[in-house]
Amino acid sequence: MEFIKTRTIMTKSDQGSRWFGIDYHMNLYKGCSYGCIFCDSRSDSYHIKNFDCIRSKENALEILEQELSSKQYKGVVSFGTLSDPYNPEEEKYEITRGALLLIRKYGFGVSIDTKSDLIMRDIDLLKEIQENNNVIIKISITTSDDALAKKIEPNVISPSRRFAVLKCLRDNNIYAGVLMMPVLPFITDNEDTITNMVEKASQSGAKFIYTKMGMTLRNKVREYYYEHIEKLYPGLSNDYQAVYEKNLVCNPLNYKKLLEKFVNECNKYHLLCDMAEIIKDYKKPIPRLQQISLF
Repeated sequence: MEFIKTRTIMTKSDQGSRWFGIDYHMNLYKGCSYGCIFCDSRSDSYHIKNFDCIRSKENALEILEQELSSKQYKGVVSFGTLSDPYNPEEEKYEITRGALLLIRKYGFGVSIDTKSDLIMRDIDLLKEIQENNNVIIKISITTSDDALAKKIEPNVISPSRRFAVLKCLRDNNIYAGVLMMPVLPFITDNEDTITNMVEKASQSGAKFIYTKMGMTLRNKVREYYYEHIEKLYPGLSNDYQAVYEKNLVCNPLNYKKLLEKFVNECNKYHLLCDMAEIIKDYKKPIPRLQQISLF
């Protein structure tokens, strides 16, 4: 694995109140080997060259410790918004685990997005962090259909396995749920997909399931997606181009109906699905840490 130079690891979030209440962003890795055909992180906007090659940041943990020790506000640190913190290289290098050890040491909270079962290795740390601060885990699942997932996310563990990971987290009383993103027009934008996803999330003990009911197609992502979707479903890329042209956001044609179905299903199973409600439910004040942060 290549190690690249960097000056900073953790940055202040400017959208925390809108996105799972996170206070700091952190990506310990760059690139991803999962091969998801729809991945927004391929976009030129994020300046990640050779996206399919995983790289890490040189002296990442040393830099992170300096940054954590200098922060007065012990907020929630987000892992994995651009690259999965539990990619295959993590099993060998344990950079994410090292970061969690530091987060525990300095009393911060953590928000993690992942598609990997390697997160179960760190349940011990997540439980300890949750004793003193807030923890939220989002298991990313696009479809509950294992065969379909193998086509559109070729190098990721099956959805069945991911739901099992979610159940394991919840059995250990860790606050966790499902990130149902993206919803792919003409492929996963149907009521059966939504019904199955919400039902399986509930069976796995999820606290929430969140979706934006659509997908984004930025520069470079669009071309990559169309190339691969055409191989899987010949002619479908023409339908995308006819309906969405150069649109950044591509919502299903039956967006309102599907969103209503989604909300109704979540209510049926008593799962949170509104961002503000999810944040309110998991992110509790930490009186002792907040008092310390004032001095």
